[in-house]
Amino acid sequence: MGTTAIVKTIPVRHCNFEAKVKTAGSGPPLVYLHAAGGPIWDPFVEGLCEHYTVYAPHHPGTGETARESIHSVGSLWDLVLIYEEIFDALNLKSVPVIGTSFGGMMACEFAAHRPERVSKMVVLDPIGLWRDDAPVAPYMLMPPERLVATLYKHLDSPPVRAALQMPSDPKDVAVVTADLVWALGATGKFVWPIPDKGLNKRMHRIKAPTLIVWGEDDALVSSIYAKEFAARIANSQIEIIKDCGHVPQVERLEILKPMVEKFLSA
Repeated sequence: MGTTAIVKTIPVRHCNFEAKVKTAGSGPPLVYLHAAGGPIWDPFVEGLCEHYTVYAPHHPGTGETARESIHSVGSLWDLVLIYEEIFDALNLKSVPVIGTSFGGMMACEFAAHRPERVSKMVVLDPIGLWRDDAPVAPYMLMPPERLVATLYKHLDSPPVRAALQMPSDPKDVAVVTADLVWALGATGKFVWPIPDKGLNKRMHRIKAPTLIVWGEDDALVSSIYAKEFAARIANSQIEIIKDCGHVPQVERLEILKPMVEKFLSA
């Protein structure tokens, strides 16, 4: 049974941005930061709502936010300060934060900026670092078919097929496609031309116990980066999920869900 979610509107003075935060569940608060393709309320997030009140901010220009709002956010630093105001407005003092891919990078940025505001952190195949011998795939330049093949290892698995299912109405398909393209542009503004904006210089500031999860066969961001993140976050541990691509919350939810629950409850 799905949870009933609502979308909160939060005026943010920094960049004069009207934030949208989707929330559902009961229990202690938890923040979920979405991937570059825009906010998705998937079974993984639904599972979090069983134990937590989940707050899922929509990145400026994506989801329920006004598309043009991305134009007022000039830099990565602006984005971090927007998240800080969202935390303030929601009265989130020290809470667990989960981020996936682009959201994983932003979780690290926020935890480095305000270490005391993040009690625990889980990052799923995050971007944010760069190695010349293992470059992050140029996902913003990929046509949809290639992007999908890069994100997932098993395109024929039922969970992946369900995640990729498109509406039956061609007009709705066009809207979904346009939203994806815009979301990739709105998030890409902060990682172009390569997803390395100096995070490696700031990660030593992160104090939260951190779970770093990676799909072993991630074709977008090599699992080699798991050790790069762990080397820079003092209190961290790595979990590599075998036979899995860039999106473990879809391909291997049955492994990821108890793994995250155990880490957060410890």
